[in-house]
Amino acid sequence: MSASPHQTSQNTLRLRLPATSANLGPGFDAAAVALDFYLDIEATPAAEFSIHATGRNSARCEKIHDNLVLGIYTRILERSGHPVVPLAIQMANAIPLGMGCGSSAAGRLAAIALANHFGSLGWSSERILEEACALEGHPDNAAACWLGGFVAAACEGARVHVARVMPPADWRAIVVLPAEPLATSRARAVLPESYSRADAVVNIQAASLLGLAFALGRGDLLRAAMNDRIHQPYRAAICPLLGRLLPLAGGHGILGAALSGAGPAVLLVVGCEEDVAASCDAIRAALFEMPPAELMVCRFEPEGASRLPR
Repeated sequence: MSASPHQTSQNTLRLRLPATSANLGPGFDAAAVALDFYLDIEATPAAEFSIHATGRNSARCEKIHDNLVLGIYTRILERSGHPVVPLAIQMANAIPLGMGCGSSAAGRLAAIALANHFGSLGWSSERILEEACALEGHPDNAAACWLGGFVAAACEGARVHVARVMPPADWRAIVVLPAEPLATSRARAVLPESYSRADAVVNIQAASLLGLAFALGRGDLLRAAMNDRIHQPYRAAICPLLGRLLPLAGGHGILGAALSGAGPAVLLVVGCEEDVAASCDAIRAALFEMPPAELMVCRFEPEGASRLPR
C-alpha cells in the first residue's frame, strides 16, 4: 500500500482495493494475482452508519445489517477498546461477489484499514495484512489485494511471509463469469481430506513452475504451470465453465487457464493485447449452448491497495 491509512486526516478516508484471483491452478491457498478492477470506498464520520453503493451487487453492498465491512470494522474497534465511530460510506464496487475474484479479501482489508484510521490504532501495513489473513483463513487473496502483483504467501503462526513479483506488462487476463455465484464454503466442502502422493507431486511441480513463469515472463510455461489436481477436479461439477475452458490453454493466444479462486469464474491468461479478440472468440465458441457468461478483459494490477487523494 502506498501509505498507511492512519497517516491521513481523520475527516475522510478514501481507499481503492483491487480484485484478485487466487490459486491459479496449483497454488492452493498460496498464490494469487491482483487485477485492475476495484472496490472504492470513501468514509466520513457521521451520526449513524450509512452506505450508498454503486456498481456490482450494490443492493447487497449497502445493507447495514450483516455487512462484512461494517461488522469487521465494529468488532476490531470493540476488541481494541476504542470507540466505534459511525461512518457514512460511499462505495463503488466493480468486484463481483461470490465469483472467486477476491471480494471478501477486499472487504476485510477495507474494514481493517477503516478501523485503523478512525480508531487511530497505529497498525503497520504488516499488521493490517496479518489481521486480514487471519480473518480470511489463508493468505493468498489478502496478500495480492494489499500488495499488488503476483504473490506467493505462507503463514507461520500469525506472521505472513510474502514474495511478490510483477507480472509481464504485456500479459492480459480474461475473467469469465457465470450468471450465478458460488459460496466459498460450498466450494471447500467438495474437497477431499487427503490426496495421493502422485497428485501432490504434480501440484508441487506445477506450483514451482507457476511462480517462476510469472517472475520470468515465461508464458510458454503457463499451460503446465496452471495444472492442478488438488481442487479443480473436485470443483468441476459445481463450476461447469471449467471443463469447457481448460482445454483452450495453449491455443488462441491463451497461455493458461484455471478456476479463479474457488470459482465459479475462470481466469485465462493471454499473451498480449493483440491476442485478446481471438481468445474471446475461442472462449465464446467453447461456451456455445451454455448459459450466458460475462467476459471481463483486464490487466494485472501492480500496485495493490492504495489511499486515494481527497
